[in-house]
Amino acid sequence: MARRFDLIAFDWDGTLWDSTAAITRALQGAVEDVTGERPSAERAAYVIGLGLRHALEHVAPNVKPEQYPALGERYRHHFAQEMDALQLFDGVLEMLDELQARGHWVTVATGKSRSGLNDALSRHELKGRFHGSRTADETRGKPDPTMLQELMLEFDTPPERTLMIGDTSHDLGMAANAGCAGLGVSYGAHAVDLLDAHAPLAVVHSVRELRDWLAQNA
Repeated sequence: MARRFDLIAFDWDGTLWDSTAAITRALQGAVEDVTGERPSAERAAYVIGLGLRHALEHVAPNVKPEQYPALGERYRHHFAQEMDALQLFDGVLEMLDELQARGHWVTVATGKSRSGLNDALSRHELKGRFHGSRTADETRGKPDPTMLQELMLEFDTPPERTLMIGDTSHDLGMAANAGCAGLGVSYGAHAVDLLDAHAPLAVVHSVRELRDWLAQNA
């Protein structure tokens, strides 16, 4: 079957890596440490996928700018406590190998920092399974289209041959802003109605469904 997309960009947290609950707890803990008030899980989960500073601005809107470094430090502290328990969703490695075997450029576009992504890639023996990546601290964060635009430029791929896959409205908003197709996954941070608002090609509900969709449509 001829390829529809040459470049496939994955979000990381909540799409490939089962980290939504850990990030939510770390954001809640950081805000509680600095302000004494714990945001709801729903509010914390909504900002997953954004760069850390942008996420903290949304989850703790009443915090003064001079408190953001302390918030960031406490977030990193809480998230570090969760790291050893985090893992890839079942079936992700096989899916990545299938995409490479079909000749796709396989990349990551994430709200994580470069050091955070590199640590995750190292821990899960993923070296060689991705051709490229962009992180929120080395370019503009989602839903700005710059991450995808830079990846498209790097791999000489036009928007109509590029697919963005993610679990949040920030991922799919970035795809729309870049003129690319988006595919939503409902097993991460955002509910289906938030994903549907950006008119993705589809919303799938498990990695197994994602693998099947890509095999038939990508």
